[in-house]
Amino acid sequence: MASSSLSRLATPERIGPVPGPSEPPPFAGCPDLIGTHFSYLREEEIYGEAEEAEFVYTVLDGAVRTHRILSDGRRQITGFHLPGEMLGFEPQDRHRHTAEALTDTRMLIFRRRQIERAAAGDAALACRLWSLAARRLHDAQDHMLLLGRGSALERLVAFLLDLDARMGSTGTFVLPMSRRDIADYLGLTIETVSRLVTQLEDDGALMRAGGRQISLHRARLDRLIAF
Repeated sequence: MASSSLSRLATPERIGPVPGPSEPPPFAGCPDLIGTHFSYLREEEIYGEAEEAEFVYTVLDGAVRTHRILSDGRRQITGFHLPGEMLGFEPQDRHRHTAEALTDTRMLIFRRRQIERAAAGDAALACRLWSLAARRLHDAQDHMLLLGRGSALERLVAFLLDLDARMGSTGTFVLPMSRRDIADYLGLTIETVSRLVTQLEDDGALMRAGGRQISLHRARLDRLIAF
């Protein structure tokens, strides 16, 4: 695990339900899988691109971003991971992205080989992992469609609606990421993101309550996107 001391690992425990409104972990209820708690500070690297994919991570509290650095030096954020969501389960033996904590974040960590061995003898677990992989592919395809066909406003609106759905669909939540993070995820400039946020506020589709807390008017936002 990059840039972190193993001395911070807590006592291993068997996994149970992970708190949070997002998807349940695919190996919840598997008695043979033992996870270990680990904490990361804000902006701390969890793992780096091309490092050995030895561990699989489930977010308990906080949030994580994954990204790659392009050949021209720009950063492309490839995903945000919220409580209850899993990351680091790679198709190959090396990580394809770098993962960093957006805020102080607690994780439950499993050895990848342990999960693979458990899935080899548990058809239900193997099916859940397959479903998770299919969902990740579907999300990646939707993201490519949005970047390729969506206007700047449609990209931001779709992002906010998806984030709200993953955080409980209450319409009010705190953004764990910065505007620069959002810009690097949506392929926009930070100036464009700021301008669009102001536009949505002026239209009554978004309200800010100080800091990064926002409230959405879903009906108005839904009318702004064609995806």
